[in-house]
Amino acid sequence: MTTPTIAAPTTAVGHPAAWRWRLPYLLLALFIGAILSLVWLVRSNDLEEQRATLINDVLWIEQNLRFQLDKNADLLAELGPDLLGEDGMSYNAAARATRMIQPGNPVRQVIWMVPDGSIGGAMPRLEVMPPPWGEAAAIAELPSGALFRLAAASGRAVFGPVYRAIGNDVRFAVFVPYYRGSEFAGVVIGIHSLRDLIIREVPWWFSERYELSILDAAGDEIVSKSKVDALATEMEYQIPLDPPGRGASLRVRPYRAQVRWVAVLLGGAIALLGAGVVWSVWQLRRHMVRRQEAELALREEYAFRRAMEDSLLTGLRARDMEGRMIYVNPAFCRMVGFGEDELIGHAPPMPYWDPDELARTQALHEYVLARGTTGDGIEIQLKRRNGERLDALIFEAPLIDAQGRQTGWMGSVLDITDQKRAQRLARQQEERLQATSRLITMGEMASTLAHELNQPLTAIASYATGCLNRLDQGAMDPDEMRAVLGKLGKQAQRAGQIIRRVHDFVRRSEPKRERLDLNAIVRESVGLVEPDARKRAVDIEVALTDPLPFTQADPVMVEQVAINLIRNGMDAMKAIPASRRRLRVGTGCTAHEVAIRVADQGSGIPPELARRLFEPFFTTKSEGMGMGLNICRSIAELHHGRLVFEDNPDGGTIFTLWLPLSPK
Repeated sequence: MTTPTIAAPTTAVGHPAAWRWRLPYLLLALFIGAILSLVWLVRSNDLEEQRATLINDVLWIEQNLRFQLDKNADLLAELGPDLLGEDGMSYNAAARATRMIQPGNPVRQVIWMVPDGSIGGAMPRLEVMPPPWGEAAAIAELPSGALFRLAAASGRAVFGPVYRAIGNDVRFAVFVPYYRGSEFAGVVIGIHSLRDLIIREVPWWFSERYELSILDAAGDEIVSKSKVDALATEMEYQIPLDPPGRGASLRVRPYRAQVRWVAVLLGGAIALLGAGVVWSVWQLRRHMVRRQEAELALREEYAFRRAMEDSLLTGLRARDMEGRMIYVNPAFCRMVGFGEDELIGHAPPMPYWDPDELARTQALHEYVLARGTTGDGIEIQLKRRNGERLDALIFEAPLIDAQGRQTGWMGSVLDITDQKRAQRLARQQEERLQATSRLITMGEMASTLAHELNQPLTAIASYATGCLNRLDQGAMDPDEMRAVLGKLGKQAQRAGQIIRRVHDFVRRSEPKRERLDLNAIVRESVGLVEPDARKRAVDIEVALTDPLPFTQADPVMVEQVAINLIRNGMDAMKAIPASRRRLRVGTGCTAHEVAIRVADQGSGIPPELARRLFEPFFTTKSEGMGMGLNICRSIAELHHGRLVFEDNPDGGTIFTLWLPLSPK
């Protein structure tokens, strides 16, 4: 089947036509960039103006608060002659002090102190001394003594720190000294409510724009004046509140964004102009698309044909809805050995189908024509023209025409003959490695097994010698002979059982799946390693779940895993005292799996070793090969199971082999 060669239209970079088509897109990109830059600049300027306005308003309110505090300090200073005069408090002083502490005024209390630091009086009268004075009378003993002395020494008003008062109010004191001539005559103290000061001195227009807060030295809000709860912006400005100072600060946040109509109108005009430009370019593009429809259709057909021709390593074939061959590529022809003219138009059965698998191949063919293939593909055996068999992996997908209708099936055929051969070789090598591992295990246990086997053989020899001696003496009756021969037979059975276990474990055989009881595997494995456990002074505790569901597995392979895990557990407890060498072997099950669990009480597995535990040839034993756990995990995965481990709460490690339940 020939494929037309069509040259794709190209335009040289330096050709005037190339710049003619690219220029609108370049101008559009520059226009959009200019719009974004302009919007950013307008937004930046707007934010700068808002911040400048905010700072000016904050400075104004701070100056207003300072002016009011200075005014109050002057009023307190004017009270000094009347409160601290030689004739005591006059009626005029009482009236003026009363006016200062009227509701709505920030001054909540007026206190005057004489030169020795004691309190001369207060309006209203002191029932309980306000903080921070407590109940002491001598100013030298109070925390405010430093402020008293500072006011006396400096001759000017001194502001005290803010403090919390009864009723959740926040207050501070102003110490104003009074001198009679050049002689210090005392201090007039005005207790100010910071909350009333803010409420009175912050105008309505400021509250409409901003949230005003007073923060203490720790940054906690102690006074606030706001008409809304949620802020519309995170812009804020904070300055120290001095007076009263001592760590207090004034924070202002704007919560109402001003509408910048000039920026809105400008942005709208720019957006409208940009939309017009985009619409113009889009109309130009639609015109270009209409003119290039025929060329694009031709390019799609060309790309489709060229892709099939270039797939030289993967065989491609296309069939119609009846299964008749309508296209093959050269790679598929080389794969099956038939030419293109021999395959095009051919209906099933195909000449490359294996005659021995004809019925199965026909069934797969009909299945694919009805449903297609899954993501994993379908494995099938084909036959080349020269008679060689071919293992292939086939993927089928619907063949859709330009109108969206399915006209057939497009298939990709992969030659996996070498891959299947490599898998078979790898499986054989894995079986040899497993058999070698079992032989090594038996070699390590040889001396222990020889000692275990020597015991029944010695007993057999002793019983036989005893019988011969009694026969020579003629003093052995039949009942005694029967009892001795019975004991001799039991010892022979014991020796035979040991030899059978070793033989079953080390013999090489093809893997076979059968319904398997893991309880029986555990009993066989424990019986095989029991001599070695006694030699190592390890106490094996067996806890079997009975009844236990069956699994489908190879008994020799599963027994190999169990023995490896038991011997690894005994190796892990080599360094601990013999009294603590206890290995727990048990079985269990869930709704879908059965398990063999081996728990030791060794030192556990460090995290840095746990990551490499199943790597080939990785071992912590000086004489180990590093293949035991790797083989165990391979056996588990071969049976669609898993081998996992976890820390033992009693110390050591728990290894668990999970196998799926046998289908009923």
